[in-house]
This record gives sequence, structure tokens and C-alpha cells, in this order.
Amino acid sequence: MSTMSSHPLKVLISGGGTGGHIFPALSIANALRRRNPETEILFVGAENRMEMERVPAAGYRIEGLPVAGFDRKRLWRNFKVVWKLFKSLRKARGIMAGFNPDIAIGVGGYASGPMLKEAQRRGIPTLLQEQNSYPGVTNKLLAKKAAAICVAYDNMERFFPAEVITKTGNPVRADLDALAITQEDAKKELDFDPSRPLVLVVGGSLGAGTVNRAVKAIVDRGSLPENAQLMWQTGKYYIDDYKDCAPGRDDVKIMPFVSRMDLAYRAADIVVSRAGAGTISELQNLGKAAILIPSPNVAEDHQRKNAQALADREAAVMILDADAVSSLPGELASLLADRDRRSRLRDNIAAMALRGADDRIVDIVYNIVSNR
Repeated sequence: MSTMSSHPLKVLISGGGTGGHIFPALSIANALRRRNPETEILFVGAENRMEMERVPAAGYRIEGLPVAGFDRKRLWRNFKVVWKLFKSLRKARGIMAGFNPDIAIGVGGYASGPMLKEAQRRGIPTLLQEQNSYPGVTNKLLAKKAAAICVAYDNMERFFPAEVITKTGNPVRADLDALAITQEDAKKELDFDPSRPLVLVVGGSLGAGTVNRAVKAIVDRGSLPENAQLMWQTGKYYIDDYKDCAPGRDDVKIMPFVSRMDLAYRAADIVVSRAGAGTISELQNLGKAAILIPSPNVAEDHQRKNAQALADREAAVMILDADAVSSLPGELASLLADRDRRSRLRDNIAAMALRGADDRIVDIVYNIVSNR
């Protein structure tokens, strides 16, 4: 730990767009405040994205940029995106001049690029928190002038300067690992039978259409394999399409969002999810048997690469999005019937966990600032 830990820093944290970016950012902010409660923290996110609600709810200030992601399938729509980028760069200059942080941290998402580019232009040190096994274009560009790059996977020197890389792991929500309750009691609290296996389906904070269709195919067959139960988070955009899929059944519970992920994870015997870096880090820390269905609609196809890194070590089952509806029913039935395989998956994914990532990142922050 740096000897500067008593000095209150000014830290700008930029990024967001999904829970996978927001939760690690908040974990870093909370670790900074644990180190010194007087640390001044400003978040910068994308206007009209979920961080504009989640960050203030966690007790932090946030500014929004009018930035948006590029449409890779309909390139003609990107004229407006480029205009928003120019507006965001101009606003980033004002935010940076007004706050003047000691360091700027980028966690990924639309707002990271303009803010960290402006920080680097001003000579303010930057730290990149790269969650994925394959980085996006923005972080590759920002890496050239970054003071530090915190990663969660090996061999990232393929993409970044080796001298600034530290394998810290990805920060995860502190509440997920703090629950002092047995799996059976967690099932009871969620109103499930503690003696029966529970499958938790989470399609990300916004939901996932293919995952929902694949799960519906299982529910439509009647009772689940091995007398299992299902906790199905559809995402807010899909709940109206699926909320009435299992009328009168006590083995299936359908909801738009899981408010107590700590309970849900503790109760689950198998987790079916997308392969975002944040979710994978949570599954590693908690040692959960998982079936991963990577989203094809992400930059650089990074979710497939994340999932493949686990599948190669028999730490998760991977099903491609295009195969999900046809393959998930059989894969899930096979895994529910095979306790030994579930145990191997749990052991192997837990062995990949890097705990305490948030505190390691804070150590690096203090070292960078102290050496300016």
C-alpha cells in the first residue's frame, strides 16, 4: 500500500452502458473510499444509459456525455454517432478542466474514449481496466499512453505494452461474496424447494433474446430434467413476452430483474448466462457451474473469446448463440444429470478467480499518483 493513502485523491472514473461496466466501476470507487473516505470521485457516463441512475443511487456524482456506440451493421447510421462523438469530446474538455483529477480510470463503455483521450492530452495519468480476454479498439488506442492497464486474463501483451500490464482480475460486487447463508436456505428464501436443483438464467441487465427463446423451449416441454427448478431473469425489455410462459407452475419463476443476485447465485446449482467479463468474474469468485451463451452483438466478438477461454479449461460449457435454441435443452439436461461434471466445472472455474481486484487496482492508482 502506498504511503500516500492518507492524501485524498481526485479520481475520475469513466465508462458504463451495461451492468458489466458499472458494477466494476462502483467496486473501484468503493475501494478508493475505503482507503480514504475523503477521496473525491467523479463518474462520467453516457447520457440516457443505466449508469445515470445506478451511480447516483450508490452515492456518487456523475456527468453524462451525448456519446453513442457505432452501428457496425448499418454504417449509414453512424453520421449521427460521429456528431455525438465530437460533442462528447468538447464536453469532455469542460469536465476535465473543471474537475482536474489526479488520475482518470476507464472501465470500458461509450464514455471511456472521450474522457481518457482528453486526460492523456492534458498529461493526466490514465489507468485502463480491461475486463475481457480480447480488448476493443478504444482501449487498444488508449493503451499507447496509459500509465497502467489492469487485466483479468493471461497473454494480454499481445494487445498492450507489456511494461504497463498488471493482472489484477476484475472487480466484482462485494455483496455477492458476503452472504452467510447455505445454498438450501437461499433456495428457501427465494421460495424454491431446497431439495431440488435450481437453474438460474440471467441474460444480462437488459436481457438477451436468444437466451430467452432457448429457455422458453425448455419450459414448453413441461417439467424440467432431473426435477429441477428454474429462476428465469428475462430482462426488462422481454418480460412482457415471457411472463405468462409457465402459468400455475411452482418450479418456474419468471422476472425482469433479479434484485438479490447474492441470494440467486448462492441458491443456483447451474447458471445459464451471457459471457460478459463481469459475469464471468462473478462466476469464478463464487465457483458456479455455468453454461455460457456468448452474445454475437458485441465489439470484437469478445464474449465468445471470454467463454472459449473458460471452455478450453473445462471451467464452463459454451454454446454459440446460433445454436442456443437447439442445443441448450440437451446440454442442460446432460449437466443436471451429471454431478461429477458439475463438480469439475465448479472446481475449475473457481481456480481461475482473482479475488481482491478492487484493492489491487487502488494500490496501482496510488503508486501512479505518487510517482508523478
